[in-house]
Amino acid sequence: MATSAHTIAAPARATTAAGSATLRRGQGFQHGGWFVAPFLLLFALFVIWPLLRGVYLSFTDANITGEGASFVGLDNYREALDDPLVWDSLGHSAYFTLLVVPCITVLAFLLAMLAHHIERGKWLWRLCFFAPFLLPSTVAANLWQWLFNPGTGMIDHVFGLETPWLTDKSYAMLAIVITTLWWTVGFSFLLYLAALQGIPDHLYEAARLDGANAWHRMVRITLPLLRNITGLVIALQVLASLQVFDQAVVMMDFLPGPEGSTRTFVQYTLEEGFTSYRVGYASAISVIFFVIIAAVALARMWLLRNREESAR
Repeated sequence: MATSAHTIAAPARATTAAGSATLRRGQGFQHGGWFVAPFLLLFALFVIWPLLRGVYLSFTDANITGEGASFVGLDNYREALDDPLVWDSLGHSAYFTLLVVPCITVLAFLLAMLAHHIERGKWLWRLCFFAPFLLPSTVAANLWQWLFNPGTGMIDHVFGLETPWLTDKSYAMLAIVITTLWWTVGFSFLLYLAALQGIPDHLYEAARLDGANAWHRMVRITLPLLRNITGLVIALQVLASLQVFDQAVVMMDFLPGPEGSTRTFVQYTLEEGFTSYRVGYASAISVIFFVIIAAVALARMWLLRNREESAR
């Protein structure tokens, strides 16, 4: 009988312990929720609510005053799809992205390799490569606007050029790309440098003993181990480049550039909302752009998941 009672009591104690653990977890979640609540409140107030409000306005003909808005259904979206300026500005943003992303990825990797392997003055090289990223966008844009100025700019004087960087549609976007590379490469450089410092030295030592030269070590060891960082850099740069706005607007003195050649998607949205006062139409354009950005992000996640599954 004692054995039977002990056998019956053991599951009861286990059930009681499990119930107590579950209760403690529930209490911990309740207490932890108070720490998360301020963030959730601010997130809902400044992200979720504006997003939902923007989607609602995209179905109306609201103006900048917000008065007298009426429901127009999908008219704004139909107009946006037939608007040539929408497609032109989207093409400019895509063109900027295609120029910036490969250049900044390769340049950041090369600078990180240099800063990682150089022996003297490492801190100085790292500071020089990363410091421009700390500047505000308006400061960087104004600086390069002065450098590209045909009359007083340093670029033409140093290299003996007479290029109308900011007044010719063939060069205006290229000037913005150069400015962006100088200004933002420091962030990707820092990611690559941190990843390089995480590669074990014994891998390179073993490769040297096997007779591998510097090129083979980079191709067979460094690049494969930096694959995830490269994917992260490309994804972040694509999302950031599609949303280019600050440097394009400031360098062109808040104009769309020569013959509209530097008008980006975000800039056109701003023009429709705050210059033409068509908030409803601007909201529809913003929703379309949000869908494009979300599709790019989801495509990147899908490719990453498939690559991880194939690696297994």
